Amino acid sequence: MTLELIVFIASILFGALIYWRESHGNGLYRFFNKLMYSKALQMKPTDKTGFVYQQKFIIRLVFIGFLFLIGIVITRFLIPIDIATISIFASMILGTLIGTYLAGFIFKSSKVIEEKSDSLGDIMEDAVEKGKDFIEDLKTKDANVVEENEATKEAPKTQEKSARERLKDKGLL
Repeated sequence: MTLELIVFIASILFGALIYWRESHGNGLYRFFNKLMYSKALQMKPTDKTGFVYQQKFIIRLVFIGFLFLIGIVITRFLIPIDIATISIFASMILGTLIGTYLAGFIFKSSKVIEEKSDSLGDIMEDAVEKGKDFIEDLKTKDANVVEENEATKEAPKTQEKSARERLKDKGLL
């Protein structure tokens, strides 16, 4: 179990590394693209698509599974010890997929933060001002409620007849 956890965490980091590497250059993917497709179907020079970068989930799963399958086959031939089990294989694939999506989230959020960094200060100032206005409104509402309570307590009561006097007026006593 400990080995699987270590492999899972390492594969998350490996997935982030693969995603980062392909976001900066996709030469290997371009090479295979040129081998597999005719000139008319090859990817454009401005296309940044890689094996995991800007790919759908199923395609990522296939490429990562194929990568680890090749790695396990090579490991089995080099090291005769049976360390490449199914659970470790599944942990590596799942961890790498999670790592690629985690890296994609981090890269996209950092781009958004860089684009909005100038306006973040303005947004924070607006939020602080709105918060101050809201607190002031609460204070004035509380003050109005307290004043109304005091006004109702301080208002002198008019002299009303007692119950006995009302009964006498009706002729019941």
